[in-house]
Amino acid sequence: MDPRLDEAHRPFRWQDGERLVRFGRGALDEAADLLGEGYTLLTTPRAATSAPAVLERAAHVHEVPAGRVDEVAAALRPGVHGELLVALGGGRVIDTAKALAAADPPRRVAALPTTLSAAEMTSIHRQAAGVAAGTPGVRPAIVLNDPALCASQPEPELVASALNALGHAAEAPLTTLANPVATLAALRAAALLVGALAPAAPDRDALALGALLAGYAIGSAGYGLHHVLAQTLVRVAGVGHGQANAAMLPHSLGALAKRDPAGIARLSEALGEPAAAAAARLAARADAHSLRALGVDEAALDACADAAAQRAELALTPPAATRDELRALYDAAR
Repeated sequence: MDPRLDEAHRPFRWQDGERLVRFGRGALDEAADLLGEGYTLLTTPRAATSAPAVLERAAHVHEVPAGRVDEVAAALRPGVHGELLVALGGGRVIDTAKALAAADPPRRVAALPTTLSAAEMTSIHRQAAGVAAGTPGVRPAIVLNDPALCASQPEPELVASALNALGHAAEAPLTTLANPVATLAALRAAALLVGALAPAAPDRDALALGALLAGYAIGSAGYGLHHVLAQTLVRVAGVGHGQANAAMLPHSLGALAKRDPAGIARLSEALGEPAAAAAARLAARADAHSLRALGVDEAALDACADAAAQRAELALTPPAATRDELRALYDAAR
């Protein structure tokens, strides 16, 4: 084991305000004590098979279908009841649970992630369709992050998910909301994520901890240019979330470096290599080296640029990218 990744193999329990985070191998075994029984479970068929005991203790189970979180949450809302919503799945499942809790308070969310999305660490999510945009977001009150589950995806999906997490770590220190705690967490997260993928066999515990820390950072400091680019590809062009982040990160890092060269230099120092080069190498490993390889045609890029240019989050990595810059970045990734 690489001693630089050793901390990822030490379980911990973290009481962060109203939120309890339990990380490490075996964390899933504590689900009965922390969740009780009779809760409402939101999950997918794949995720449900990974934690049958969590399924058995639920009073109600709702399958979260593919689709946009705002639309999925609105469709599920009339049938979802209960004070505790347990989300067992990836970012879409967890964000849907958060949207449902925000739509009909008071509710709590418990999150058991099955990907490196780190949605469990933030109150960032789209609201259910029909819910006012200014409605406060919901941050999960209980996080059970077991690397055996969180980092369970096969390659190359795991690497793409890790690049989404690396995007969190890269962007959080550069926003107008950046702070020393989030920046320290982000830089350590980046080192864990890239270090975990250095060997042929990924260190899944280090990936899980890196994603958690990066999620903490972006939950504190927000996001800007990179995530606007990637999220718009998901919503407009139908690209998978991890793959969209993987394809865009080598290019958005260059745009972020022009805005904050010292910040990207700190990131490169933490990685031990130029950040954009690391992102490009891992994007190829994730089979996401270009938008063309992901099936995005030229015609979709104008629509993506138009939609991305409307996002208010661009102002968090000033100067806010123009529509022309966004289109050029999509072209570079094509």
